Amino acid sequence: METVTHHGRETAYRRFDPGGDGEPLLLIHGSGGSHVVWSAQTPLAADRPVIALDLSGHGESEDVDASPGYETLSAYVDDTLAVARATDARFLCGHSMGGAVVLSLLIERDADPGGVVLAGTGARLAVLDDLLRWLRSDFERAVEFLNGPDRLFHDPDDRLLSAASEALHETGRAVTHRDFRTCHTFDVRERLDEVDVPALAVVGEHDALTPPWYHEALAEGIPDAEWTTVDDAAHLAMLERPEAFNAAVSTFLDGIATH
Repeated sequence: METVTHHGRETAYRRFDPGGDGEPLLLIHGSGGSHVVWSAQTPLAADRPVIALDLSGHGESEDVDASPGYETLSAYVDDTLAVARATDARFLCGHSMGGAVVLSLLIERDADPGGVVLAGTGARLAVLDDLLRWLRSDFERAVEFLNGPDRLFHDPDDRLLSAASEALHETGRAVTHRDFRTCHTFDVRERLDEVDVPALAVVGEHDALTPPWYHEALAEGIPDAEWTTVDDAAHLAMLERPEAFNAAVSTFLDGIATH
């Protein structure tokens, strides 16, 4: 892991760079996750350097003292900008809460990436009240809920379910609860027209957490955007159907390069 120091803390990231000559892609994970969620995206590095970060309080990154909501989201945007600048990342891909980070960066900050992928996310990310309560007081029930049908996965094997549960436990209840509360307050539906870079919204066909219509709405609201689905997948499509997910991302990035 490499690190970058900013705002008095260190943010960790992993770089995959076997020699592809395309412009770098930075991957931003979602609630309760870490860079590990992108383990199946290493084949994308055949074309370009791929960087996956740990947001503050996740994985190997130092935590930040921030209240849930705008303060936490702003800190995560700071993390993303710091790593993007340190690695010369030209493209961004955010999943779920990571998509909220990318949208906030585009709308609120002076940043101009070449294009973005918004995966399993939306312009508003309201969270079920029961899930917020379980995350606060019954973490095991929250993990069980997220591993339910068509939430994190559509048709997972035991390996995927175990890995998802382990990742949430490694992040821990406090940070995961902060993440989901931050998502619950996120809403940029009225500001999507301010996103002025090419965007791809990509979603698992069966995603019940951020359903396909969220992504159709992103494509309708962002001036230069398209959307697509990954068959036989739910919220963590990049893990459940990595070949199809990676193909969608590669096709989009190659299309930008030819313009």
